[in-house]
Amino acid sequence: MPRHTETRVLPYTPDEVFALVADVERYPEFLPWCLAARVTRREEGTLWADMTVGYRLIRERFSSKVALEPPHAVRVEYLGGPLRHLSNRWAFAPAPGGGCTVEFCIDFAFANPLLQRLAGAFFAQAFTRMVRAFEARARALYGPRAA
Repeated sequence: MPRHTETRVLPYTPDEVFALVADVERYPEFLPWCLAARVTRREEGTLWADMTVGYRLIRERFSSKVALEPPHAVRVEYLGGPLRHLSNRWAFAPAPGGGCTVEFCIDFAFANPLLQRLAGAFFAQAFTRMVRAFEARARALYGPRAA
């Protein structure tokens, strides 16, 4: 079961970073391996989304329920697809001296043992790259700022 937790301090407000993470439909514009993302349903504070991810010959679609707790957290609950389970959480808090402390945590397991072995081989590097993609997206949307 790959698990990854990363904490970063970004020079943006919790509201800005929350808005970026909550905008699931824009993920294909900047997130590596995200080929498509579609919100299928919205209710107050919650959205349901389908996402297609792919790398080389592998392409998988999964569904999730996303709880939005502005501006403090985004929690993802896995509903269906190629995984045995998925738990994903983003937390946002004002950083001392300005900016935002962002904590990203993901824990998942593929149902397919071959995909699980492949994921384990490059898991930490892949999620570090994804966190960096969110940082780059924040710079593109909100401009560079001093940390």
